[in-house]
Amino acid sequence: MTAIKESSTRSANKKITADMCPVTYIMNRIGGYWKPIILYQLMSGPKRYSELKKAIPTITEKMLIQHLKQMEADFIINREAKPVVPPYVTYSLSPSGQELQPVLQSMAAWAVKNSAELS
Repeated sequence: MTAIKESSTRSANKKITADMCPVTYIMNRIGGYWKPIILYQLMSGPKRYSELKKAIPTITEKMLIQHLKQMEADFIINREAKPVVPPYVTYSLSPSGQELQPVLQSMAAWAVKNSAELS
């Protein structure tokens, strides 16, 4: 997959839309298939990489690492490397990520309600 240039028309339109629409802004930060699932797992507390991988067994290592890096860059999660032998990394919600908890809980409640209606 090729990267999209920052100067492309698509990138410019995406930025304009994100600046004008708060829903687009948040979906650019936490949208997609895996990010909400990762955030939902972190709502119960800090987790090591291996715990996240076990909690989301269908995600590939590449996707998990990629999304964790993106959310860390967006200041939604914190990454803390423990200087022990063997070293390990712990991920947790940042203060900004913690503010997303009511949103994610509402999304989960909506999903439970609507999936029951479809059954």
